[in-house]
Amino acid sequence: MAFDTEFIRDTDKPALLAMDPPELLEKARAIVAGLGYKVHVARDHDEFNNRFGAVQYQLLILTDTFDSAPASANPSLQRLQEMPMALRRHTTLVLLGDGYQTFSPMQALQHSVHAVVNRQELALLGPETLGPIVQRTVADNTQFLLVYRDLQHRIAQGKT
Repeated sequence: MAFDTEFIRDTDKPALLAMDPPELLEKARAIVAGLGYKVHVARDHDEFNNRFGAVQYQLLILTDTFDSAPASANPSLQRLQEMPMALRRHTTLVLLGDGYQTFSPMQALQHSVHAVVNRQELALLGPETLGPIVQRTVADNTQFLLVYRDLQHRIAQGKT
């Protein structure tokens, strides 16, 4: 499936949302855009694969039942889990679902993402709490990979 291409500048912060239901997607889109991200939306697994392969996204928010797939057999999540770390290290991955404990590090590790968020807790607290959750997850990921990214930058400049 083809999708509309959009020019992304080096100063943009691209984010990809692969989420169900549509109401949550629209609220998340507004929140993530409010955080300064240029938001793209994947409508199905094929579009997700095309977009994620074409753009180096800084943020990805995925529901475990995206595109009506069961959580245990979600093709988009499986693709991320099987992808080499070098290809997805630049992206902060947030997984939403009903069976998670928000910010559980063991569940996040189990699913090869940076953070898991319980969708029911998000509904109880209000969708606007997604903003602080995303900010905290991105900050934690940035801090965790700070030395790696600094070394990578120095190697690229020939300063090792």
